[in-house]
Amino acid sequence: MNIHFIADLLDHFKIYKDTTYAIMAEAARRSHTLYACEPQHLAWTGTNVEANARRITIVGDTANSDRSPWYAAKQAEYMPLTRFDAVLMRKDPPFDMEYVNSTWLLEIAERAGARIFNKPQAIRDHSEKLAIAEWPQYVAPTLVTRDAARLRTFHAEHGDVILKPLDGMGGMGVFRVKADGMNLGSIVEMLSENGARTVMAQKFISQITEGDKRILMIGGQPVPYSLARIPQGNEVRGNLAAGGLGRAQPLSARDREIAKTLGPTLQARGLLLAGLDAIGDYLTEVNVTSPTCFREIMDQTGFDVAGMFIDALERAVA
Repeated sequence: MNIHFIADLLDHFKIYKDTTYAIMAEAARRSHTLYACEPQHLAWTGTNVEANARRITIVGDTANSDRSPWYAAKQAEYMPLTRFDAVLMRKDPPFDMEYVNSTWLLEIAERAGARIFNKPQAIRDHSEKLAIAEWPQYVAPTLVTRDAARLRTFHAEHGDVILKPLDGMGGMGVFRVKADGMNLGSIVEMLSENGARTVMAQKFISQITEGDKRILMIGGQPVPYSLARIPQGNEVRGNLAAGGLGRAQPLSARDREIAKTLGPTLQARGLLLAGLDAIGDYLTEVNVTSPTCFREIMDQTGFDVAGMFIDALERAVA
C-alpha cells in the first residue's frame, strides 16, 4: 500500500513514545510505502485535493529509539490524495479552525475516492469532551455550560468537582475545586472568559489515584490492555503531558463493557482508531483526532498495538 500521513513536523517526533512513528515503523516493516506532509501542505486546486508530500523511509536500527535522524525523505511533490491507498489524519490538537478546514479539504478528497482514516466528518462531529453524552449510562454527574451561577450550583451539589475547557488537551486547563470552594469564582471566570466560553464540570472521581485509563479501540475492537496514567505528587491530572506515570494493565470488566458498547458505533462512523478515557467505572472522553499510547502499551506488555492497527487498516482498504 501507499500510505500517506498528515501529521506534525517529523523532526519534532519523540520516536521512543510517538504513536504515529510506531504506526509508520510497522507499515514500513510490512513493505508499505510511506509519504508524509503537514496540514498546511494540503490544497484544493478546483479539481483535486493535493498534498505537497514527501516519500519517506525509516532509517537506522528501529530498536534504537534515540537515533537521529530516524527517517530519510525525498523531495516533496504535489500529489492528489486519491493516489494513495490510505490517508491517515494524525495531526495533534488543538482542534482549532485550521483543523476544521483540514477536515473539509479531506472530505472533498474523500468524495473523489480517497480513503481517509479517521473519517473527516467523524473527526469533526465528535467533540472529544462532549461525545460522552451519547452514552450517559457510563458518565459521572456532569454539567456543560457558560453560566457561572449554574457551575456554582453544580459545585454546591457535588462538593468536589473538576472544571475544564472543552477544547483542551494533555490536561491543560483542568482544575479541581474541593468542598471549600477555594478559587471557584476565579477559575470559572478564567475558563469561561467571563461567560464567553463553555466549560465542563464533572463530579470528582476518586479513582483517579488508580489512573486515567486510555482504552484504545481499533476497528471497533479494544486493545486488551489500557494505559493507566497515574497522577504524581499533588497533581490531580494523570495525563502523560502533565507528568503522569503510564502503567499498562489488562482491561477490567467495566472497561470491556464500555468498549463493547461503543465499539460498533465508532467503527460504523469511520473511526478506525479511537481512544476512550475512563476513570474508575466512568467514561470521561472519546478521543478521535490523534489517539496515542501505542508505544507505552507495546513496551510494557509486548502486545503489538501497531500490528493490530495495520491489520485493521489493511482490511479497511482491501
